[in-house]
Amino acid sequence: MPSLTRDYLPTSVRQGRGPLAELMRKNALYSVFQPIVDLRNGSVYAHEALIRGVEGTPLFGADALFQAARAEGLLFEFELYCIGVALEGWGRLQEPGRLFVNISADALVDVVQRQGCTKLVHLVRSFRVLPRMLVLELTEHERVNNMDQLIDVVREVRAAGLSLALDDFGDGRSSLRLWSQVKPEIVKIDKYFTKDISQHADNLQTLQALKQIATIFGTQLVAEGIETKDDLRVLRDLDLAYGQGYLLGRPELLPRVKVKELALEVLNDTLVSIFPASGRVSRSGVLRGLSVQQAPCAGIHTTNDQLSVLFLQHPELHAIAIVDQGRPLALVNRHEFMTHYATQYYREVHGRKPCLANANHAPRLVERDHNVDELVGILTSQDQRYLTEGFIVTENGRYIGLGTGDQLVRSVTEVRLEAARHANPLTFLPGNIPISQHIERLMDAGADFVACYADLNHFKPFNDHYGYWRGDEMIRLVAKLALAHCDAKRDFVGHVGGDDFIFLFQSSDWAQRCEAIVQEFAERALTLFDDAARLAGGIQAEDRQGAQRFFPFTTLSIGAVRIQRGQYGHAEEVANAAALAKHDAKVHGAGLFVRGAADILPV
Repeated sequence: MPSLTRDYLPTSVRQGRGPLAELMRKNALYSVFQPIVDLRNGSVYAHEALIRGVEGTPLFGADALFQAARAEGLLFEFELYCIGVALEGWGRLQEPGRLFVNISADALVDVVQRQGCTKLVHLVRSFRVLPRMLVLELTEHERVNNMDQLIDVVREVRAAGLSLALDDFGDGRSSLRLWSQVKPEIVKIDKYFTKDISQHADNLQTLQALKQIATIFGTQLVAEGIETKDDLRVLRDLDLAYGQGYLLGRPELLPRVKVKELALEVLNDTLVSIFPASGRVSRSGVLRGLSVQQAPCAGIHTTNDQLSVLFLQHPELHAIAIVDQGRPLALVNRHEFMTHYATQYYREVHGRKPCLANANHAPRLVERDHNVDELVGILTSQDQRYLTEGFIVTENGRYIGLGTGDQLVRSVTEVRLEAARHANPLTFLPGNIPISQHIERLMDAGADFVACYADLNHFKPFNDHYGYWRGDEMIRLVAKLALAHCDAKRDFVGHVGGDDFIFLFQSSDWAQRCEAIVQEFAERALTLFDDAARLAGGIQAEDRQGAQRFFPFTTLSIGAVRIQRGQYGHAEEVANAAALAKHDAKVHGAGLFVRGAADILPV
């Protein structure tokens, strides 16, 4: 094999006076290799070569070495030297599998344009490395200066049999345009998005979006920075192809043949991860889905007579906006205006005067992208004229039409209901959609699990007697206890709505957990009753037929059904089976009831 110091050191390195140039001349740098693992089967897919200096000195780690390269004006020379060190080490080991080497986009353009791709392939072969097993990992230490040149070079490199990867996507310097135009075989997702992903719903959603982009571009993803079992399990269940990180294998002198045992246990177990929930209700814009009336408007000089004609021409309009150069100034209510206009002598006295005098000069302006909470303010405002008079809809402050109170009520209600299907607004627990998705994931994985449906006994009388504020407290108590007694890594807690909850257990001691929830709820729910009720053992309230009768303390019933592999085909069937178990539990009284079991489990 060729010698780096004899055959490839440029003059700038031979004559350099800095400490890095001296290390390069002495061949004092070496490569370590970190595995890239196939998360689908636990095998080692490839290794990334990483440069190291002299241990125990400031110039040991890669960051310090690259900083020295910049300081000594040897950045491109150092990048190419690192590739040579990696190829030399890999060729000497003659290990199977792909090798990833880092190179900046500008350095790749420079070397191919100066020496040609044929010479680059010859260099790779000279170290006894097959070009088809080499992956050039484009780093973005600096911006791409000329995208067109890079695309031409990429075309040559790919024609020569080499593969391309994009490093640290999402680190703040990466470019979706670069991904789109280069179309690398591999994109490595920066550890910012993968670290603690088991706890961050936003990062989970970002990775799901990147997966969709990768599918469009025909790219495989590598999740970097995997350090915990929980993160690895989530990434595995996201069906990411590859992963890299200390949990899978650290950078070492010799390539790793097998994945670390701790990581292999996670990759091979049947436990389905609990995806982190967003913990908040969607606040997406409402008016994008609202039917905005494309209504004509009046100007500041429009007369009352002219406005009357407009109303007669458009009998469907409840109001007309007064607009000046696109900016809404006021709103004229149809009913109020036509009432005045119809009075005796009004046309003769005021007909030719500007209609602005009859307008509401403080109309409600609603920007088209207002979110739900801002629009709810209109519905709950003491000034209810906005519901009858309507409001003006703007886009970037310019008039686009009118909205009505009826439309607003309907739209806000629809968005709130849709949001509640994702996250319950009272408990912030996952709603119907995430519940169904998790059941599907459990079924797809062939997991055995227990589906439980929890419901409160005598909750309506309690809610009617004490009011919905205290009723909400009781529902939040159920949520709090469920989260406390379920294993966050194994068990899923969802809120269907009202006082109905779904628990999906993978914990083997699920029955004991349910019993603990039931028992602690019975104890702590007593604090939500007043002293008189606690002395009496319950409350007097109306039943569903309107008759007064005595109701005991509110308790919790949980119906459970064991779900085995292949038993059901759809999430809805599982939910229905759990609902039937809940019904049985309520018929038998408070506590845990296992559907199909011979008796009720005692609590």
